Amino acid sequence: MITELNERFERAHPREVVRWALEESGLGRIAVASAFQADGTCVMHMATEIRPDIPILFLETGFHFAETLAFKEQLVERLGLKVIDLVGDHTVETQTAAFGPRLYERDPERCCDINKVQPMFRALRELEAWITAFRRDSSPSRAGAPIIDQYELEPGREIVKINPVATWTRRDVWRYMKDHDLPHNPLYDLGYASIGCAPCTRMPFPGEPERGGRWAGLSKWECGIHEREALVELPPAGND
Repeated sequence: MITELNERFERAHPREVVRWALEESGLGRIAVASAFQADGTCVMHMATEIRPDIPILFLETGFHFAETLAFKEQLVERLGLKVIDLVGDHTVETQTAAFGPRLYERDPERCCDINKVQPMFRALRELEAWITAFRRDSSPSRAGAPIIDQYELEPGREIVKINPVATWTRRDVWRYMKDHDLPHNPLYDLGYASIGCAPCTRMPFPGEPERGGRWAGLSKWECGIHEREALVELPPAGND
């Protein structure tokens, strides 16, 4: 079934994938996960045209650029988004008290686990499927991403992950943005290509992949929410 769907959608417009997910798949509890980057804006636009009240999951880490948070509010108003802010067990201040200052520099894996992985997977436990803006061409770690994936979220509990823009390029994203007159984070105009938490994001150097400015200087491409092994440290459901 999953193989057939991936073959069906490999050359389809992402809108067809989103429509399948929201109207044909039979998946009931479904949400879009977005960091309000350009590709995510496209996916949210497609999804809300079909289901205006679809939940949008946003990881409120406490470390976002001010520009990102301002853009988020702009797009919420523009598209009428139903955003659910996901937060970890620590604020910036309590994280500093518990682990010391600048944890994102000393142990970025733990910082991401606290602020992104754990709150996201707590949210995913309540869903049957989630839609992302994962694109194959944005980094080597994403090059083999399927359009439709089904995996074990935790023992005995499967979830479907839908990557409608997996086959799109950066050019495709910005063409869609222009065609639909969609706004974007002003940090793109300064030269940023992939925008995450402020302390761990810089502009990419010439020749680097789009996500080359994330966790610069480290052998790290992902925060962990797209890596299944990140579940290992999570407590059982009901013991959060």
